[in-house]
Amino acid sequence: ADDKYTDKYDKINLQEILENKRLLESYMDCVLGKGKCTPEGKELKDHLQEALETGCEKCTEAQEKGAETSIDYLIKNELEIWKELTAHFDPDGKWRKKYEDRAKSKGIVIPE
Repeated sequence: ADDKYTDKYDKINLQEILENKRLLESYMDCVLGKGKCTPEGKELKDHLQEALETGCEKCTEAQEKGAETSIDYLIKNELEIWKELTAHFDPDGKWRKKYEDRAKSKGIVIPE
């Protein structure tokens, strides 16, 4: 599976990161180029743009689930972080709508 991203970090506890504001902000600073990166943060930063643009086509199953979980969590609980991420990685809003529509279909309300 050379066309997949490394699965080295697939066992990471995403929920723990998402629910810990300090950890979450540390990862966000990394991917937005505003702070230091852990090895897994750097891996995320290196592939986030491509994964967003391709609908995660090189993601492992765990990464795809993790991406969905993360996006849904951010939209529902950390809207400001979601907006900052989308402004950075999707300034034209090409992909954001797709991810937000998917979240809405799961009953997640997105304040306008």
